[in-house]
Amino acid sequence: MGCFSEFFFEYETPRMALLKDRKIGVVCRLIQLGVLVYIIGWVFIYEKGYQSEDGIISSVSVKVKGVTSTNDSDHGFRVWDVADYVFPEQGDDSFLVMTNFISTRQQQGHCPELPGPLTICSSDNDCKYGTLENGIKTGKCVEYNNSAIKTCEIYGWCPVENDLNIPSPALLLEAERFTVFIKNTITFPEFKVTRSNLDESITKSYLANCTYEKDPLCPIFKLGNLIQMAGFDFNDVALKGGAVGIVIKWDCNLDFPEKYCRPTYEVHGLYGGGKQSSASLGYNFRYAKYFMEEKIEKRTLYKVFGIRFDIIVHGKAGKFDIIPTMTAIGSGVGIFGVATVVCDLLLLYIMPQRHFYKNMKFKYTEEQEECEILP
Repeated sequence: MGCFSEFFFEYETPRMALLKDRKIGVVCRLIQLGVLVYIIGWVFIYEKGYQSEDGIISSVSVKVKGVTSTNDSDHGFRVWDVADYVFPEQGDDSFLVMTNFISTRQQQGHCPELPGPLTICSSDNDCKYGTLENGIKTGKCVEYNNSAIKTCEIYGWCPVENDLNIPSPALLLEAERFTVFIKNTITFPEFKVTRSNLDESITKSYLANCTYEKDPLCPIFKLGNLIQMAGFDFNDVALKGGAVGIVIKWDCNLDFPEKYCRPTYEVHGLYGGGKQSSASLGYNFRYAKYFMEEKIEKRTLYKVFGIRFDIIVHGKAGKFDIIPTMTAIGSGVGIFGVATVVCDLLLLYIMPQRHFYKNMKFKYTEEQEECEILP
C-alpha cells in the first residue's frame, strides 16, 4: 500500500537547464525560424492548410464553326461545313476536325487486291480461297490496273482503296481559321457551388466578337492558335492528323466571392507533326456514305485525317474549416520539438563540453530501498 500511495500522490516534471552557449542558441533559433516559415509559408499560405477541399463534377460541350471548300480533279468544287468535317456531330469532350481525306467510290464486285507481300502472285495456285484485308479471295491471279504486277482477285467493295498517295498539302488547310467554342460547367457538391466558364460579365454580343487570344476569359479559340499553343505546325499536323489535349483548370478559393472562381486553359500536343513513331503516323479513321444508283448499292469510302481534341477538366475548391486549421496548428507545434531534439544531440554527443552538459541535464540519485509490503 505504501508504494502505491507514493506513486499515486507524486508528480514528476522534466528538469530544465538554461545553457549559455551562443552556437547552440543560434542553431535552435534558426531551426525554430525554419519551422515557423514552413508552417506559415507552406502549410497555411501555399497549401492552404486551414481549408477543407472538394473535387469537381464537370460537363463539357463543344461547338465548331467555319466553312471551307475544295476544288480538285477527283472531287470537283465542294463546300464543307461543320456537319461534314466534325466527328462526332454532337461535340462532346473529345472530338475531331477533319483536315485531309482520301475518297474512293465503290460497289460490290470483283477486283484485284492492292500489291503487297501477301497479295502478289504468279499463278492461281498462289491465290487459294481465303480472306485478305479488303475482301475474299476468288482463287484467281489477275493483273493489277493493267500493269506487269499480278495480285489475287477478291470479291468485296471495288475498286480497292489506295491510301498510299495522301493529298499534299492537306485539302482542308483553311480549317486553321475555324473557331472552337468550349462550354464547361462544373460543381463543387460539398460546398454547393456551381460555376461556368461563361463569366457573369459575358454577354451574347461579347461572345460574337471575342476570342481567347484577345481575352483569356473568352472560351472561343481559333483552331490554328490551339495548334500553335500545342507546339505544332498546322501544315504538318493537318497532313496526316494528330492529337491535342486542352486542360481546363479550376483552382478556387471560396473564402472569396464566387465570381473570382474562374478557369485557366492549357494546351498540350499529344502526338502529330513528326512527334511520334514512324510506324503509325498521324490520326485517321474510315467511314462510308451509302447510296443507290440504278438499283445498285454503292458507297463513297472516306479515309479521314484530322486533329483530335481531348478536353480534360480538373481542379479543386477550398474553404475555411476549423478542423483542418486546428490540425495544421497542432502538427506545427509538434514540429517545433525538432529544434530541441537537434540541440540536445549537439550538446550531449558532439560539443567538446558534452560531459558538463550531461551533468547539467541529468541528476543522478542513489538507489533507494524498496518499500516494504505491509501484511
